[in-house]
Amino acid sequence: MNETAAPATAPSAPPPASAPRIALRTAAIMLAFTVVFTTLMAGVYQLTQPVLQATAADAKRRLIAEVLPPEDYDNDLLADALELPPIAELGTTEVTRLYRARKQGEPAALVFEAAALDGYSGRIGLILAVRADGRLAAVRVTQHKETPGLGDYIDPKKDKNKAQPWISQFAGRSLTDPPAAKWRVKKDGGVFDQRAGATISARAVTHATARALAWALAHGERLYTLPAGSTYQENGP
Repeated sequence: MNETAAPATAPSAPPPASAPRIALRTAAIMLAFTVVFTTLMAGVYQLTQPVLQATAADAKRRLIAEVLPPEDYDNDLLADALELPPIAELGTTEVTRLYRARKQGEPAALVFEAAALDGYSGRIGLILAVRADGRLAAVRVTQHKETPGLGDYIDPKKDKNKAQPWISQFAGRSLTDPPAAKWRVKKDGGVFDQRAGATISARAVTHATARALAWALAHGERLYTLPAGSTYQENGP
């Protein structure tokens, strides 16, 4: 007697995953992705941070070297610094840093930022170095929006007179050379040159430089004695 074989039944499909299981799986994938991505980012940050810090330090040293030659001091300028709060006389509106140059332990110069807020096109950023004897080593424009080809000669990089840029006339000057009342452009009765048709830019830089120089002379003694890394306070001890 032959028996007829029963037809094979198709394997049943797995039951559909429930919504909670799908959500849990998705959350696990996202968590794993976040952990891996964060770990990679942290690793890249740790690897590149020394390079970024060295690059930033080199950029600061190059900027400082434009107003104070490295041979004029022998200390670690970037480590011998103070934080300055916004100071009206300097025209600063945010925290800046002041660097103290020393030679054989003696004060040599102060390097700090200032700003002229009355440029033809607004704020003009400056960096100055004031020697311990009260003379200005140099001043440079770090930021401006003055008219290209007209008022931007205040920036030695834009000044067509490369042999003697306009801003170089401040080097070696003090508040007695010329007297404070003569810290003006010639058009206003002072001793500093200006270019025809672009007096506002020169006037703003001249006045801001005089104010910054006066501030450094008034506060220099205390600035040299504060602990490195501290924050200067105008009315502090």
